[in-house]
Amino acid sequence: MCSAAACPHTVTRPHPGPRLANANAAPAPGRLLNVAEAAERLGAGERFVRRLISERRIAFVKVGRHVRLAESVLDAYVLANTVPPVTARRRGRASYRRAA
Repeated sequence: MCSAAACPHTVTRPHPGPRLANANAAPAPGRLLNVAEAAERLGAGERFVRRLISERRIAFVKVGRHVRLAESVLDAYVLANTVPPVTARRRGRASYRRAA
């Protein structure tokens, strides 16, 4: 039997340690909201916000086992999903042309 220190069969791996934030990621400024507060701010239900989180469609922060969303992330989500209004053009009867 091999001794633990000199055994060629054992593989020692360094412990990965705590997960560190990405150095390139900017810190989330502003207040962190829980799911209920985020849902109220979006005017939606908690289930919708949780679905956005589970589908990774919105950035979130894990604080232990709790999920938090930055106000700036919610603002960016609303801005990115805002559909501009269509401007109606007045062409008169010319817009209803007959097919050739």
